[in-house]
Amino acid sequence: MENEDDDNCDVMEARRWRRGGWTAQVLKNEDDDGWAVSMTPHGHEEPALVGPWTMGRDKKNPKPLDAAAFGVLVKTVTDVIRRSEHAAHARLHRALTYLRDDGVRVRAELDITPDEHDAFAVLRCVDDLTGEELWTGRVSPSLRLSAETVDGFLAR
Repeated sequence: MENEDDDNCDVMEARRWRRGGWTAQVLKNEDDDGWAVSMTPHGHEEPALVGPWTMGRDKKNPKPLDAAAFGVLVKTVTDVIRRSEHAAHARLHRALTYLRDDGVRVRAELDITPDEHDAFAVLRCVDDLTGEELWTGRVSPSLRLSAETVDGFLAR
């Protein structure tokens, strides 16, 4: 990991830029004759994104980093991270709202806690109009969230 004091210093070199919490590093692609660029957030050892980088005019060396390219790289990596976080949230949080036969509008939320050895989920059911808690408890993380399964818990 790099020195934290270095994280506060901007660097604007042909193959390395550091600014705004990110470091872009142009590297030789070991798999072929091309180049790659890595984007690493300050304070992290591993890059958040690695992708191909453009060859320069001489077709041997990489195109130098510049402000515009760095800006595009920062936008790309932040978009990738945001989409990844959104997908993780969608996998771990599910919600369902439905109207029961008795006229109660039920809002059920399933929050999954992943764990290699003891994954679990918490199902919380509330009256969607009053906010009254109808049922809350620990359930299997593989629970299929549907009106039928929620009604089964509410009938307990």
